[in-house]
Amino acid sequence: MRLRAACLTSTLALAVAMPAQAEMVFNRIAAFATPDNMAEGEDRARPTSAEIITVTEDGMTLLYSDSPLGVIGLVDITDPKAPKPLGNIDVGGEPTTTVVDGGLAFAGVNTSESYTNPSGKLVTIDIAAKKVVAECDLGGQPDSVAKSPDGRFIAVAIENERDEEVNDGDLPQMPAGFVVKLPVTDGALDCAGLQKIDVTGLTDVAGEDPEPEFVSINDAGEIVVSLQENNAFVVIGADGAVARQFSAGTVDLDGVDTKKNGKLDFTGKMEGVAREPDGVKWIDTDHFVAANEGDWKGGSRSFTIWNKDGTVVYESGPSLELAIAAIGHYPEHRNKKGAELESVEVATFGDKPYLFVASERASIVAVYDLTDLANPVLTQLLPSGISPEGMVAIPARGLLATANEADLREDGGAPAHVMLYELAEGTPAYPMITSEGTDPLIGWGALSGLAADPETAGKLYAVSDSVYGMMPRIYTIDATQKPAKITAALDITRGGDVAQLLDLEGITTDGKGGFWLASEGRSDKLIPHALYHVNDKGEIKEQVALPEALLDNEIRFGFEGVAMAEGKLWLAMQREWQDDPKGLVKLLAYDPEEKAWAAVHYPLDQPAEGAWMGLSELTIKGDWAYVIERDNQIAGKAATKKLYRVKLADLKPAELGGELPVVAKELVHDFLPDLAVTHGYAVDKIEGFAIDAAGEGWVVTDNDGVDDSSGETLFWSIGKLD
Repeated sequence: MRLRAACLTSTLALAVAMPAQAEMVFNRIAAFATPDNMAEGEDRARPTSAEIITVTEDGMTLLYSDSPLGVIGLVDITDPKAPKPLGNIDVGGEPTTTVVDGGLAFAGVNTSESYTNPSGKLVTIDIAAKKVVAECDLGGQPDSVAKSPDGRFIAVAIENERDEEVNDGDLPQMPAGFVVKLPVTDGALDCAGLQKIDVTGLTDVAGEDPEPEFVSINDAGEIVVSLQENNAFVVIGADGAVARQFSAGTVDLDGVDTKKNGKLDFTGKMEGVAREPDGVKWIDTDHFVAANEGDWKGGSRSFTIWNKDGTVVYESGPSLELAIAAIGHYPEHRNKKGAELESVEVATFGDKPYLFVASERASIVAVYDLTDLANPVLTQLLPSGISPEGMVAIPARGLLATANEADLREDGGAPAHVMLYELAEGTPAYPMITSEGTDPLIGWGALSGLAADPETAGKLYAVSDSVYGMMPRIYTIDATQKPAKITAALDITRGGDVAQLLDLEGITTDGKGGFWLASEGRSDKLIPHALYHVNDKGEIKEQVALPEALLDNEIRFGFEGVAMAEGKLWLAMQREWQDDPKGLVKLLAYDPEEKAWAAVHYPLDQPAEGAWMGLSELTIKGDWAYVIERDNQIAGKAATKKLYRVKLADLKPAELGGELPVVAKELVHDFLPDLAVTHGYAVDKIEGFAIDAAGEGWVVTDNDGVDDSSGETLFWSIGKLD
């Protein structure tokens, strides 16, 4: 299937001139961290989440489910660019989905003791009073909850989910799931009128054990239900009886990455892949759209628009996944299910209908023009927090909100976030760098070092680190385009084969068409700390190991940049090694002719408590050596992301093993304000900096290959440097 994607132009610019006839585009305007909703005195280090999200009828308050805390979180978006915490409401279990009716909210709550003894309830919340005022027993474990457009009833998918640790997660695993329909009378749930709708015996896959996943209700009062593990849909009529059911079927995929092997290769094929739909949403009374997550045996990596009679109106195939890969967001470590499309939202802004598709594992929200159901047009890819699970459109205010469930603070990552986007005149702020249009598609990510071509302004080279162990590469970047364009990729080889055991973190040109590459090294993974000389074909011609005087004092954190001046190579060490005084790191000098090593000490800023400080890049231009100095903190804890410079004349290295001279540094630029321009949270890894042939300074961040990361890669210019 041919992907019809609009040109995605973007830039991180501190001042952007508006075009004469600006287009209407979505851009992120704010991010809200879920720990901020905890009350004074609560332990904010506890895990939190934002999963399924909705909004009050006036569009001023967001409500999201937070299952780790067992609460519904509220956010004041009266000023959407400055969301404010309104606190949490305890619901006595694990909340799933919430819908709003006037001043009340109805939330599904899982209270199950076990997979074999599921239970749950639908609670009524007085939003203004911030408390639960009523409950209905549902007789099973609820997942999705939907409200009919006329407000007359609520539908709940009772999933009674399987235990993935039992029988390899295979079905059947009883008890079976079902669908609940609950009348709403005068704004109150009629628990006595609860209707249990049996959906067993309808599907070819484990028909005795249906697991309803998601429900949506159209204007005719019909309920569409996705049965993910059963790979099917059920349409329930307004009378509460099953009107029809049909298989979600399979797709054949051509041009996908099929192997979890540390390499991005979009040339594979998959045949007969079950769709296994998750999120589903009515578009009108006859059509609905579903995100095909593929949670069991599937992995179709697509979304599908259906007629309610079971015919396919549109199938995206791998087109969205390839667009996601082009902006560096492909999660190679999860190749069974690829980008894993999770949820969908449909809304009309002005006179234009939009479809929003969230990719959980790529942390991207795709925006489609849905004017033609048979041919939706991809117009934007929006960066989200980590693992977007739910979305809600607020067209009356020109807003979109996403709930991003992953809280990675225990491993030094970011907390869960709610993200807000606004439709307004302008240009897309993201992506900032892409390989879109390359044939075959150049997969990329984890850009960890940057160098400039000495002759051509705006021409840069980048390397990626050990996230892609089978794909050490040098990327060519055209920074004159907006977004910047990756135009070529050069594989690093040794003896004709792709080189192994490299952790590339630095690159510089050698003045002869080749490159010097710095490998940080991971002794715990048998990756050596080393310096490599490659020719213009990417062939390793020389490997330079560290001398014993250094290796005797090594720690894991090695090279983070390499530059050349007057025939001598300079390398930045990320952190102090065992022989370094606290707060001093080495800038190493290597003479390729003499095969000799020497060093100076560089003084680091003082890190905050619980953080460390280190270097992540080195480049030399004119009379100066520039370094990126950063802490390892992210989001609200990020404090130091700076560019310093040292006079080249002061780099007078001494022999290793003795006292080293300490150089003086001068602040050039603080990157923290730059990182706030996209209105997300501050990323931790600014790892590439280069000054091009015209004297312009370029910066890139490392997205960790979308592994426990939002996948965002920021690429921008800080202007010309003296």
